Amino acid sequence: MPIFLETDRLALRPLTGDEADVERLYALDSDPEVTRFLTGGRPTSRETIRADIIPRHLHTHPCTGTRGYWSAEEKATGTWLGWFEFRPLSEESPAAVELGYRLNRAAWGRGYATEGSRALIDKGFTEHPGLERVTADTMAVNLGSRRVMEKSGLTLLRHFTADWPDVIEGSEHGEVEYQLTREDWERNR
Repeated sequence: MPIFLETDRLALRPLTGDEADVERLYALDSDPEVTRFLTGGRPTSRETIRADIIPRHLHTHPCTGTRGYWSAEEKATGTWLGWFEFRPLSEESPAAVELGYRLNRAAWGRGYATEGSRALIDKGFTEHPGLERVTADTMAVNLGSRRVMEKSGLTLLRHFTADWPDVIEGSEHGEVEYQLTREDWERNR
C-alpha cells in the first residue's frame, strides 16, 4: 500500500484488510497492557477484528476523502508498530477530528506516538482548511497517553464520566478530553 504520511522514523499506510492485518491487530489487542485502559486487559477476538475493526479501519470518510486509521511501521526496519487514528467525528464535516493511537509495547517510550500524532495534526491542519479542532480522550489515570496528547500540543479541555458497559480499574476517576484548535496550532507553529 502507498505511504500516507512519513516522519523521520515512521511510515503510515492504509491497512489492506488482509489476514496479516487481522493477525497484527489481534496480537496488539491481545496484550493486556496495551488494552488495559480500553477493555481492562481483555483481548479482542479475531472475529470482532474481522467483522468490526477491519471495516472501521478501511472506511474512507467522504468529508476528507481519506481513511481515519493508518498502520504504523518503523521506516528503518519495516517493523509494524501499531496504528494511528485521525478520523472526522462527522461523516459530513471535517471540522473536528479524533486523534488516537495504539502501539505495541516494544514501541512505548520511544516517542513514536508523539511523532506520529504531531505529523497527523500538522497534515490535517495544513491540508484541510475546514479542520477547526483536534480532540482526543482517555481515562484520567492513563498518564502515558495524556503525556502524548500534551506533547502533541493538545491541552486539557474537561474531565467527564462516561457510562461504559464494563467497569475497569481506574474508571472511577473518569475520563479526560484534550483538544487543539486551529488557532492554537497556528499560534504555536
